[in-house]
Amino acid sequence: MTIEHFDVLIVGAGLSGVGAGVHLHAKCPKKSYAILEGRPSMGGTWDLFRYPGVRSDSDMHTLGYNFKPWREAKSIADGPSILSYVRETAAEYGVDRKIRYDHRVKSAAWDSATSTWTVTAERADTGGTASLTCNVLFMCAGYYSYRAGFTPDFPGIEDYKGRIVHPQKWPEDLDYAGKTVVVIGSGATAMTLVPAMAHTAGHVTMLQRSPTYVVSRPDQDAIANRLRKFLPERIAYGVTRWKNVTLQGLMYRKTRTDPQSVKDLILAGVRRELGPDFDIETHFTPRYNPWDQRLCLVPNSDLFAALRSDKASVVTDRIETFTATGVRLVSGAELPADVIVTATGLNMAIMGEAAFSVDGAPVDFARTWTYKGMMFSDVPNLVSTFGYINASWTLRADLTCEYVCRLVNHLDKLGATQVTPRLRDSDRGMPGRPWIDDFSAGYMQREMHRFPRQGDREPWINPQDYKRDKRMIRSGAIEDGVLTFERAHPVARARPVLQAAE
Repeated sequence: MTIEHFDVLIVGAGLSGVGAGVHLHAKCPKKSYAILEGRPSMGGTWDLFRYPGVRSDSDMHTLGYNFKPWREAKSIADGPSILSYVRETAAEYGVDRKIRYDHRVKSAAWDSATSTWTVTAERADTGGTASLTCNVLFMCAGYYSYRAGFTPDFPGIEDYKGRIVHPQKWPEDLDYAGKTVVVIGSGATAMTLVPAMAHTAGHVTMLQRSPTYVVSRPDQDAIANRLRKFLPERIAYGVTRWKNVTLQGLMYRKTRTDPQSVKDLILAGVRRELGPDFDIETHFTPRYNPWDQRLCLVPNSDLFAALRSDKASVVTDRIETFTATGVRLVSGAELPADVIVTATGLNMAIMGEAAFSVDGAPVDFARTWTYKGMMFSDVPNLVSTFGYINASWTLRADLTCEYVCRLVNHLDKLGATQVTPRLRDSDRGMPGRPWIDDFSAGYMQREMHRFPRQGDREPWINPQDYKRDKRMIRSGAIEDGVLTFERAHPVARARPVLQAAE
């Protein structure tokens, strides 16, 4: 059987993977590529999540691609609109013809003798497997498991007689009209669900263990919409993108240098929305500083409007146990519920949950060092997209795609077949830090021990800083004394592929 070979294999046909295909098409036109997608359709997050009100909490002028302007009036867009944008992009650039659906990647094995990755995927459509080879493997599979979301081990959950749903697997037949709903959680998903469900439910309670910072803003960017009337589309988009990136950066840096003033500003906004009699201290004042965890954006004050009405409420307490008819709280209060939604987060995944090996040795990514937040020490020809936790994902995805194209073209220029980040002698004693530093969100903290480590110097860092990344990734030299360029080895040789991060 002939195994198909591609210059580049992309894993994942979501926002990142489709963007990767467009960048390769434009900057590496002679290179062959394919996209392996585990699901039967493209779109990733925006195709998977179907819960009421699903939307972005980033503006589409920065969540959108740098090469394709966002044309809709709403900059805080709903899930179907974002999915349409991704599909339109794929069709416009021919990326849709490169996607292999129902190919869930299970393993990837690097062979130094041939400078190739052999990728094995399960075929959900046939029940079989497929093997493909490539020179460069580009992971765009996202950061969470598509198999299931995270649900804590709630005491007594088996006693509950109503319906329990997780937003990641929203059932099409769920009828909550006129019913009493409890949404457990305080993140972006919960704050989207509560106002959306309140339109038709009898009552919706957002039950949170602890509060989150919440900021309201219009779902339309008035400046962007006005600029489009007077400037060419791409120029107007570029100006708006620059404006939003700049404002996001200023806001984030302010939370690092003067968190109390940002906290006061956010809470003042909540008080204006909910009035002097609402218990802001209990329900909207977190124990941490702004951007120690992700802020929640609510468009057009929809959450606050729901809370001001009789259709929604918020309770801050801990669950003692589920009961047959709802939940009993540590305070002794009971919340009746016909439907309980566990908006309790995601399970983070490493590299699409696939198994990797280099010359027969399994790769434990937790024992590697990250190179510029996208490659891994001693692992050749592998790049992975991971966006920002403090800005729009696609800002970094675009930078990563640009870098992959530069790297692929540079390999050709040198006549090399493999490129590997390797620690310099001066790097070997550097202290290790978590992959995402200074961010206390539970879904991150649960899994950080499984991610690569970052050091204390470039390029062994993942700064989560767009301005710094542009300098390091877009402008930095490819040949930096860290990347090692080689031709295929005539004989695969055993060598350490892992460098302990301790």
